Amino acid sequence: MDLVTPALGLVFWTTISFVVLLIILRIFAWKPILSALSERERFIEDSLQKAEAAKEEMSRLTNENESLLKQARAERDQILSDARKVKDQMIVDAKELAHKEGARMIELARVEINNQKAIAMADVKNQVATLSLQIAEKVLRKQFEDQQKQDELVSQLLKEVKL
Repeated sequence: MDLVTPALGLVFWTTISFVVLLIILRIFAWKPILSALSERERFIEDSLQKAEAAKEEMSRLTNENESLLKQARAERDQILSDARKVKDQMIVDAKELAHKEGARMIELARVEINNQKAIAMADVKNQVATLSLQIAEKVLRKQFEDQQKQDELVSQLLKEVKL
């Protein structure tokens, strides 16, 4: 059983060795390990804060983008509405102008037709008058070729005239 129970000197030197080892570890190992752990902890905290700030920034940007999209849609709708109104007004104006121009052209054509009609009627009257004169001249020449017919005409006219 000697092997199982340690001797007092072994316990003493083992304890001293362990305490020396703890002192050496505390001086050389614990401080760098603890400082590395605290530095790692600060790095993780900074990373978490940065991630939270980035998350908040993304949320703010998302909200801002949504508001910009709503505003752009509203502007687009307004522009389209204005364009429709302008288009409708242009169509109404063009129709009105076309109707006015058509009415003006019809009136001009009507005046021109009346003028041409008056000119044609005057020309027909002139031609009828000329033809009537030519026919009357030919008839009179035929009648006055014969002296006896001339005398008969004169006597007939004298009978018709009452003094």
